[in-house]
Amino acid sequence: MLATVAVVTVLLLLTYRSPIIWILPLLSVALASQVANAFIYLLGKHAGMPVDGMGAGILTVLVFGVGTDYTLLLIARYREELHEHADRHEAMAAALRRSRGAIVASAATVIAGMLCLLVADINSSRGLGGVGAVGVLCGLAAMITLLPALLVVFGRWIFWPFVPRPGGPARQGRVWAGVAASISARPRTYWIATAAGLAGLGLIAGTLRIGPSQAEMFRTEPESVAGQRLVAAHYPAGSSAPADVIAAAAAAGPVMDAARSTPGVAAVQEGGRSRDGALVQVSVTLRDAADSAAAERTVERLRGAVHAVEGANAVVGGPTAEALDGSEGASRDRLLVIPLVLLVVLAILILLLRAVTAPVLLLGTIVLSYFAALGAAWLLLKGPLGVDALDNSTPLLGFIFLVALGIDYNIFLMHRVRQEALASGHRTGVLRGLTTTGGVITSAGLVLAATFSVLMNLPITFMAGLGALVAVGVLLDTFIVRSLLVPALALDAGPRIWWPGRLAHPAAPAPVTIPYGASTEEIR
Repeated sequence: MLATVAVVTVLLLLTYRSPIIWILPLLSVALASQVANAFIYLLGKHAGMPVDGMGAGILTVLVFGVGTDYTLLLIARYREELHEHADRHEAMAAALRRSRGAIVASAATVIAGMLCLLVADINSSRGLGGVGAVGVLCGLAAMITLLPALLVVFGRWIFWPFVPRPGGPARQGRVWAGVAASISARPRTYWIATAAGLAGLGLIAGTLRIGPSQAEMFRTEPESVAGQRLVAAHYPAGSSAPADVIAAAAAAGPVMDAARSTPGVAAVQEGGRSRDGALVQVSVTLRDAADSAAAERTVERLRGAVHAVEGANAVVGGPTAEALDGSEGASRDRLLVIPLVLLVVLAILILLLRAVTAPVLLLGTIVLSYFAALGAAWLLLKGPLGVDALDNSTPLLGFIFLVALGIDYNIFLMHRVRQEALASGHRTGVLRGLTTTGGVITSAGLVLAATFSVLMNLPITFMAGLGALVAVGVLLDTFIVRSLLVPALALDAGPRIWWPGRLAHPAAPAPVTIPYGASTEEIR
């Protein structure tokens, strides 16, 4: 947690360039994190919600990441309104009125995505769904209640030395005005080039390996792994973790014969009987290491052999069988949860943007970004981080985080674009939306990526892999998808992107050309 707090503090200082303002968002997010932990404790104790160390560790990172995102968006809009209103209470009311929709929709997307994990078979994934949803809800509550109150109580001076005044010069957006001008000149070139680049990274994802061995679960070798290697050097590799077959005692002989005849089995012996003598335990030593793919194939053959013994009612357990079942469960979860998440997120986007075309395009960009993130993260993990395989649950959890969190920035952008388009037309709305939100969304993306990158320092490959995947994916969403791909698509598609809403058939606005170096105020 200390590393997360330190990272967020540094980034807030760099974002606001003020020795004071960063304290309020950090205090609000820290309080939200503590409240979330308290709720998780109560739900785990009294409601039976599954909570493990993985979920508790990710909770802090998630609350700090999304909470800071919402903070940056609200404060940026509040600063804008302080230039328009002499009364800070009116400024905050206007800021909340104009930003709350995007913030709530963003949080609802993340919460809905996390809740989709409740249908997962894997307990750790299912538990993380509830934990994450509670954490994001607490972060949202703090950011739209506590933080606005603190900002109003402390007044304008909290922004010192850059105190916003009515009629005073607003902070300039020259960099993003230049980006908007460049994209507006060649929108089709931009979206084709960025989509092709992301697709190229996505092809690398086809080379990643899922399902680490026990030795590969740690980035440094623990004593247990060294001991297993010593056992494998002098005995059958599966000696330390044999498979266990439980069957009817009357069929003990045929079951043991079936096990001995199974390819990949080194030894079979009876391990004991139940107190009533009805069941027998058979210990089956495998030739291959218990955590290897070869051992899993042996267990599959063993199950087929003992299940064929009439009247045995045999079942096969043990570490290898558990790993095999976990891998199959993770595969089933991906096939079930991923389509469900996409449908839920699509529904939220349709309600928010009051269109169909734009949500479908946005969802497509996020899916493309996810596969690109898998490829880029695999290069990072396989190279500098020395990780040889992703945990079975990492692709699913990474998808949940990247779709739910990555769509946030598109929500922030397109919500502002829609507001501007209603007033000034589609083309002007896209350019103004990109220019006015560029700085704050970039800051939010850097904060979120930095908080998840903290996980890359942990010795467990699951945490390192998830941290790398989410951090890389958020950076791609921030600097490529939201900054280049989505605005270029919106400009190239034109007002049709808002179909079937009324913005799809507007009166033709006057063409807008943004010169390089233009400021936010000049665009207005």
